[in-house]
Order: sequence, then C-alpha cells, then structure tokens
Amino acid sequence: MTDSWATFGADLHVELHGSGLRSGLMDALREAARTGRLAPGTRLPSSRSLAVDLGIARNTVADAYAELVAEGWLTAQQGSGTRVARRAVPKKPPAGVVRARPARRRPTYSLYAGTPDLASFPRAEWLKAARRALTTAPHEAFGYGDSLGRIELRTVLADYLARARGVYADPGRIVICSGFVHGLMLMGKVLRQRRVREVAVESYGLDVHWNLLTEAGLRSPALPVDELGSQTGGLAVLRGVGAVLMTPAHQFPTGVPLHPDRRAAAVDWARGSGGLILEDDYDGEFRYDRQPVGALQGLDPERVVYMGTASKSLAPGLRLAWMVLPEELVGEVTEAKGSVDWASSALDQLTLAEFIASGAYDRHVRGMRLRYRRRRDQLVRALAERAPDIRVSGIAAGLHAVLELPPGTEGSVIQAAAWQGLAVEGISRFRHKDAPPGRDALVVGYATPADSGWAGALDALCRALP
Repeated sequence: MTDSWATFGADLHVELHGSGLRSGLMDALREAARTGRLAPGTRLPSSRSLAVDLGIARNTVADAYAELVAEGWLTAQQGSGTRVARRAVPKKPPAGVVRARPARRRPTYSLYAGTPDLASFPRAEWLKAARRALTTAPHEAFGYGDSLGRIELRTVLADYLARARGVYADPGRIVICSGFVHGLMLMGKVLRQRRVREVAVESYGLDVHWNLLTEAGLRSPALPVDELGSQTGGLAVLRGVGAVLMTPAHQFPTGVPLHPDRRAAAVDWARGSGGLILEDDYDGEFRYDRQPVGALQGLDPERVVYMGTASKSLAPGLRLAWMVLPEELVGEVTEAKGSVDWASSALDQLTLAEFIASGAYDRHVRGMRLRYRRRRDQLVRALAERAPDIRVSGIAAGLHAVLELPPGTEGSVIQAAAWQGLAVEGISRFRHKDAPPGRDALVVGYATPADSGWAGALDALCRALP
C-alpha cells in the first residue's frame, strides 16, 4: 500500500522557507523552538514520518535533525526519539521598574453559600452510569442533537420531578440547559421578545441573575422579603411587570419558605395578569425537619416556569439544568436556544439519565441529606456553646444558615473571619440595590467544606463571632 501522510506518527506543522530544503527545515525548527511553539521536551515525528508529510527525502530530514542535535536545539536518544532540547528561555529586558504586588492571603477555609461538598461527588456510581450510558447510546446521540435535550434524560426527569417535587412534567415540555444561568438567559430573551419590560425579583438574591435580566433589556424591581417569604401581594401594584423570579421553596439567602397564602397570591397574580412565575428550585431536595415543600409549579403549570439544576444535588461542574415550561413557551424557548443542542453534552445527559433511572440519584440525595443535616446540627450546637447570643435562622432546609449579628457589626465580623483564614459573606452582599438597608447577618454555607476541613472552618467561625 502506498505510504500516505495520514498514516504516520504525530502531526507537526512546519513551513519551509528559502531555496534549500534542509536549511529551510532547520530554520523552521529553530524558530519553532526559539519562540516556544515547540515546547522543551516535545517529541518530534520520526524522520520517515516527517519526510512523508513534507513530501521530501527522508535523508534530508535525518540530516537536518542530526545538525540541530549537534547545535543543541534537539536531543536524540535510543528508544526516546528526537526531542526539543531543554534550553533556558532568555528573559526580556524590563521596560521599567515594576513593583511587586503583595500576595493576597488565600483563605484556609470557605463557608460561602451555594456550593455542595464537592469531595462527596459520587465518582464510582457516576462512572458506572457513564459506562452503561456509553455502551447503550444510539449512534445518533453523537450528532448535534435535539434542542430540547436528550429524550432519555427528559423522560426520567419528568418521572422524577413529578414524584419528588410535585411538578407536572411532560418530556415534551422539558428543555435541558447548561446550568441555571443558561436557562435564565433563554427566558430573558423570550420575555424581551414578548415585549415584557420588567421582571420582579426578590429583594435578596444573586446579582448575577439580576444582571442577566438587565443585559436582556429588562428592568428588575425588587419585591420585599420578610419572615414569610416574598411579599407577593405587591405584584399587583408593580405596573409593567410581566414576570417574577422567585425561590419559593427556600428563599435565597434568607432561608424561609414562601407562606401558602403568598404562594396562592403569586399564582392568582399570574393568572389575572397573564404574567409568568420563574421558579428557581435550586435546592428543593434538601429539607430536614419535614417533607420538602412541593414546587409552586404544581399549582398552575401554564403560568409557572419550573427551573431545576444538578448544581446543588451533584456538582455545578456538570453544567446540567432543566426547565419545565408552559406549553405555549416550548417553541419560543427552543427557538431562542437554537436549532441544535449546542450547550449540553449528550453523553453527560445520557449519564445523568442512567444515574437517575438506576436509583443512584435518589440514594445519593438521601445520603447527602443526612450528611448536611449532621453539619447543620453541629453548627447549631457549636453556636449554642460558644456564641449563645447569635440567633440562627433558615435552617429547616438547604445548604446554608443565616446567623443574626448585632447591628453594625457585619463588616467587622467578616474581617475577623478573614484574619482566622475563613471566607464568609454577609447578607448585605445579596441585597438588591433598590432594597432599603436591613439586618446584619452572615450567610454560612455549611455544605461547602470537605469533611477534612469542616471542624477547622467551624472553629474559625466561632472565634470570629462577637
């Protein structure tokens, strides 16, 4: 069979310049090594492979290699092939005196809210699911895919969400997203196309979500939050609002569930005004003192966009989330997403589908629920013993707690925690710019540290509290 450039060794891009083939090859290799395009230690193709690739004689390449070895640009050892030599890279002369910036002290511990214990990701079970998914995946799964997402994942999600969260879910109304933020971007685009001008948000939440709405051309007036959740009765007086973004099962970050009367008021507003409720169910599986609060979507599937994610139950790095849409929105959202599923890996979707269908997801959630409840209880006990004046709230569910502080002390406590090597955030970090000043408090994510760091993080927190 005739030798072909496609059948030999590693690829190497070389452009020959000048009249001589050998000298042109040597100049090209020197320049590639000098500029760092070929890093020290890089193994070059054999003289035979490179000769076939370049369409020149093998002896020409062998002679060029030999001369560059003699010059010190390359090294050649029996069994190791020809490699780029390890040479000191000359330093560029300084353009001027530059003062070194003082290195910031990295925190030893982090109690930031919103992140699960990443060390507890179920690697072994996920790998088993990935193998099964890859083995049984149809050939078309390796194509561009349906913009709704893989039907296998949408089917098992419909069953799971109906069973575990009380969601009315049909596979044809589920859209798979690359994280919650991706879903919110799609909804922002759809709402703007519907000529919605404003989307109400809770007065405490995440600025990244508010900023996304702003970037979509939407204003985001703040809906006050108190001990009963968002004051949804105020939606009727917010003229121009066509949708509201809410965390009804476990308000972030205050940690309170939306009162039943206010849940009903929100749905009544949506029905009467034709508005939409964007339900962020970010950690609905994690409730400790009683059964989880069901999703708001179950009250009216045609007025609520249910938005869920694997970021808290598994890991944010999976970049997998889902929206359960009112029927009238399915076409608009898929059009906004595009004609193909460019955002989510089909193999990751198939793996999650297998993970849920096998029961591994339920087992993992139950195990993490017990782990996080123990963390919560240890936090409460430690505060009772070492900081008895600190009141803890928002602990019936989720992965974080709110620690009430004396007025005017939030900033100083965060600084004291930093001196202890602990990163933690105050509740003011999550207050909407249009909301009036409120209480002083810490938002403590007790799920974040691995087991090896939990005791140290808890000790550092208690030392920083007044």
